[in-house]
Amino acid sequence: MSLTKFKRNLTLALGALVLTSSAVAAEFPSRDIRLIVPWPAGGGADAISRKISNLAEQNMPVSVYVENIGGAVTATGLMQMTKARPDGHTLGVLTYDSVITLPRGNMVPGYSLENMAPIARITREADAIVVSKKSGYSSFEELIAAAKANPNTVRIGVAPEGSGPFLAVRRLEEKTGVDFNVITYPGSSTAEAEALLSGELDGAISSLGDFSGILESGDAIGLVELSSEQNPSYKSVPPISTLGYTLETGSFIILAAPKNTPADALAVIESAYQKAFESEEFQTWVTSIGVTPSWLGAAEVQGWMGELQTETFKVMDELSL
Repeated sequence: MSLTKFKRNLTLALGALVLTSSAVAAEFPSRDIRLIVPWPAGGGADAISRKISNLAEQNMPVSVYVENIGGAVTATGLMQMTKARPDGHTLGVLTYDSVITLPRGNMVPGYSLENMAPIARITREADAIVVSKKSGYSSFEELIAAAKANPNTVRIGVAPEGSGPFLAVRRLEEKTGVDFNVITYPGSSTAEAEALLSGELDGAISSLGDFSGILESGDAIGLVELSSEQNPSYKSVPPISTLGYTLETGSFIILAAPKNTPADALAVIESAYQKAFESEEFQTWVTSIGVTPSWLGAAEVQGWMGELQTETFKVMDELSL
């Protein structure tokens, strides 16, 4: 084959690839999009995922339907997502356990964030310090002063070792130079709320939304959120950054697709969800449930996840967890 003919054939082949790629991009999405939420229906991650997806589908010619696949601390559903055809028609939702708990413990063979393409962070739900009205504390400064004056006497309830709230209380002790009497409670924050009401605890760490009932009744007070962003639903509770500390802990929701999903398809999805995120309806709704809307697009979210892992794993190493 002559060099001229070879170049001509190569040009035609490359042109065909470009046309094929453009055709695929133009056709996406060609069918309804499946969103796997790796938690049972009815929880916070499920509600937020459904709400923003209902709005996002208004920006696309297809519907987005949610499938709840719980199990193995989110791994069951997310591994199904990563094994789906990487064409943009199957997505998944990542939370704290997906990014921290599972990778840290190598708990599920085959589970890896490297098999996923993060699209965007949608929300953050910071941990907060909530105290019982019976405790007598009305500010973060009073709580810390009491813990310094009488080490191991201020009773703080958190989820079990290895959880975000458990790490939060240990990091808070390190940053403030205090020692709390830390009491762990398995399961949801309901047990901690009951312990606050009974006087069994002075304070507890979880999201403000988790304690919304006793906050609204006045039986508990939110002292501080472990965040750098003001929660628009609880404007009387300052972020800890305003008190001179850098400490951000809590959960979040990240949208992801299988690795090798075409960039054009990811861009369409990101655009649709960003428009949904920015809508007045979503902003009003998400703040009404006590969650902070917090967008990071595809260009930023991967780096943020890496930084979060590095910082959190370092704390876990120091605590031998």
